[in-house]
Formats: sequence, structure tokens, C-alpha cells
Amino acid sequence: MNLPKIETPKYELTVPSTGEEVRYRPFLVKEEKVLLIAQEAGGEADLLAAMGDVVTSCTFGKINVSKLASFDLEYIFLKLRAKSVGEEAEIGIKCEECDEVNKVTVNLDAVEVTKGKPLPKKIQLNETIGIVPQYIKVIDLINISKKTDKGDILTASIAASIENIYDEENVYPIAEASDNDVKEFIESLNKSQIEKIEEVVSGAPKLQETVSFTCAKCGAKNEKVLTGIESFFV
Repeated sequence: MNLPKIETPKYELTVPSTGEEVRYRPFLVKEEKVLLIAQEAGGEADLLAAMGDVVTSCTFGKINVSKLASFDLEYIFLKLRAKSVGEEAEIGIKCEECDEVNKVTVNLDAVEVTKGKPLPKKIQLNETIGIVPQYIKVIDLINISKKTDKGDILTASIAASIENIYDEENVYPIAEASDNDVKEFIESLNKSQIEKIEEVVSGAPKLQETVSFTCAKCGAKNEKVLTGIESFFV
């Protein structure tokens, strides 16, 4: 016996970093199970991987999640969640005056990605050596989230922000370099050079929304900037 199939509505979104138009559908029960299992596992890497799997399925395999910038994944997933579970979500936010947790309603479908600072074409580190920067990709973020040592996290974050290293004679794609060579290069940088690269990371576009509310307990007026998927994942 062939049971009837329910048609799933389709929508369109624009990938923030590329401007590409992509069709998508809401996630279904099978994808919601993937997310619940990842949440129960409790690890950031598990949740990121699950989000990536859901985005791949719900965009009909048209998006290579591993190559997405991390803010692209957050944005696409939030759009999926809005169409799947509901465009409005109640989020608990502490009052800045009395620490009372207030339930604030946020329209998830209205949340956008900030433009951020323009990604420079290159960063000159000294007279002869420089780098071509890039936004941290999802696959790199997953690998970074698995690390526990602060030094390793910093090294991996800096490495993930570099596409190529160049000098007067050659261009060296960092993806083709060994882990030891990458680590040696990053550890040879001074504080000023590291700060130039970190500025690219901190200036990257972000999933962000500003909400205002009056505390139900003390009456204080609050304005809170919600940043990153963890602020909206309820």
C-alpha cells in the first residue's frame, strides 16, 4: 500500500558571503531527530556537524557546508528553523539591573547578518611576507571546537583565517602545508602580526539582532545585542 505524501513548501534565501540564491525547505521529523541527538551529546562539534547535515538536506544538496563561512551556516540554519518550528521564539535574557531572566520574543525570520568589515585582499606581515585572509569555514570551526588546549585553539583559529601565505617568489596555499609547518609559521609571528590577523576574525560578519525590553521585575529598560546562533537556538 502506497501512503500519500505530504508536499513540503519551498523557500529561497541568499547566502550572505556569496550572494548566491538557494532554495530550501523546512526541516522534517527525521532532521529534528538529528538535532536532538546532537544536543543531547552536548558537544559543540556534534551540534555544528548536525546543523551542517540538516542544511545540506534542506537545501537539496546544493550547498557544500564544509566550505561555508561559519556565519553563513548560522544564518541558513536560523532561516530553516524559522520556517520549520516557528518564526517567533521566546528567549530568556537577564536584566542588566537585577539579573531577572525575562522572556523576550524574537522574530527569527527578521534576523540578519551584519556586513562586518571588508575582507582585505592581503595582509602584509613584513617587507617580504604576507597572507591572503579568509573567513573561518564550518569544517575548521568543527575542528577548533574539538580542541581543549588554549594554545592549540589560538593556533587553529589563526590558521583557519589564512587562505594563502606569500613571499616575493611564491604563493603557498595553507591547505597544502603540513600541520607542523603551519604551526611553526604561526608561532613565529609577533604580537603585532597576530593582531592584524585577529582583526579580520573579529571584524567578520555576524548573525546579530538587537532587542529591547522592560524588566518585568524591576522595570528597568534593557537593550541587548544577541550575537551568534547560540543566542537564538532555543
